[in-house]
Amino acid sequence: MTRTREVRQTAHLVHLASPDGRSHATVDLRGGGLHSLEVDGEPLVHTYDADGPVPYCAGSLLFPWPNRVRGGHWAHDGIEHQLEVDEPELGNANHGFVREATFQVTSRSARNVTVATVVEPRPGYPFEVALSTTYTAQEAGVRVDHTICNLSPAPAPVALGAHPYVRVGTVPADELRLTVLADRHLPVDAALIPVRDEPVDASVDLRDGRLVAGSDLNTCYHDLTAQDGEHRHHLAAPDGRAIEVWTDRSFGHVQVYVTDRFPQQGQRTTAIAVEPMTAAPDALNSGRGLRWLAAGQSWDLSWGLRALAW
Repeated sequence: MTRTREVRQTAHLVHLASPDGRSHATVDLRGGGLHSLEVDGEPLVHTYDADGPVPYCAGSLLFPWPNRVRGGHWAHDGIEHQLEVDEPELGNANHGFVREATFQVTSRSARNVTVATVVEPRPGYPFEVALSTTYTAQEAGVRVDHTICNLSPAPAPVALGAHPYVRVGTVPADELRLTVLADRHLPVDAALIPVRDEPVDASVDLRDGRLVAGSDLNTCYHDLTAQDGEHRHHLAAPDGRAIEVWTDRSFGHVQVYVTDRFPQQGQRTTAIAVEPMTAAPDALNSGRGLRWLAAGQSWDLSWGLRALAW
């Protein structure tokens, strides 16, 4: 494939292929996220220009917290912490620290790669935590395994998310139907910080599937229904093909974001982010899903993308 030859010439992209040759993926060492994924030559995620910036957090890893922290401020045990506000329009600290990090390759083969980085102590987050991520190309998708380790001498708060914009080949987004088996959601204020915890209602209920056309969603869901020990979120096309975002039960939240401004080949298009998250927005304040790792403790967790009925 021409695309495969191109990405192999880009130093910060690592190419993977499944043993049967059906799945091809690239991982961007700038932030350690998933840059592209194809099955049988059809795209399963929205990609971006390898020589340009990462748009709209496409594929990004969100660590050591996903989503927003109100005002960048949080407190614990009477100690006040102030993170850098990197979302000035809303006044928040957003999506952690590793989106701008250069990940290091620690292991590599034709079908998988392990990339790693360390978050060092800094204002607002006086902890040292390591993130190691292994991407494995599978017959009809990709598996992502993470290990988080607290290198600090004291307990450290951590949470993790990922930000893929999923698609079903070249089927227009407005023709797709999104299903998320979640009973509750977190309504937000003008700063996009949760202010309540409510059962899903007609405006946000995705349990029976909803057409993306006309949907205005930037919503965090939780109280997810597990199937065979996994949470499974589906984006389906009229022809029966679908992509499944699956996670282990560590990912108790999922953010759904629909934008009509995703840059694609010089134009703007509708894209759907299905973001698995271990914690809720503003978890450093609310504690929803936040995990405190003891000194030296590790945490293993997994998610992935699968093509269905392909």
